[in-house]
Amino acid sequence: MKTKPFSHFDESGDARMVDVGDKPVQIRTAQATAEIHCQKPTLALLKKHALPKGDVLAVARIAGIQAAKRTSDLIPLCHSLPLDKVSVDFTVGEDRIDILAEAKTRARTGVEMEALTAASVAALTLYDMMKAVDKSMRIEGVRVKRKTKR
Repeated sequence: MKTKPFSHFDESGDARMVDVGDKPVQIRTAQATAEIHCQKPTLALLKKHALPKGDVLAVARIAGIQAAKRTSDLIPLCHSLPLDKVSVDFTVGEDRIDILAEAKTRARTGVEMEALTAASVAALTLYDMMKAVDKSMRIEGVRVKRKTKR
């Protein structure tokens, strides 16, 4: 079986950014998810808006959006993309908070790294803002849920 060459290395083995210049500009979307598992009393405080650091969901939403906009600064060799939309939404369950991040662009390459970055940083922000009341939290399930291009 013939192996495909690595896209992020040149013939000498040096790291390089992939040339997407010949690819067509398309509308591209991606959704990514993350979960932050918490104790029930922590989620009760969240629902009552009684956490010591305030409205943690609002802060985590802004953090996720800001992170998506900085993805190419954080991840080496990632293309900078003109983002048309980034959203971060939360569903508070019995023992966890589900995070859904969505990113949209018109570009030559996909936007899944921006969606993953938004979901990850939103989860990290929630962790940071709730760690004073819950030392057992854990972040799981960070993954691409869906991506499209047209």
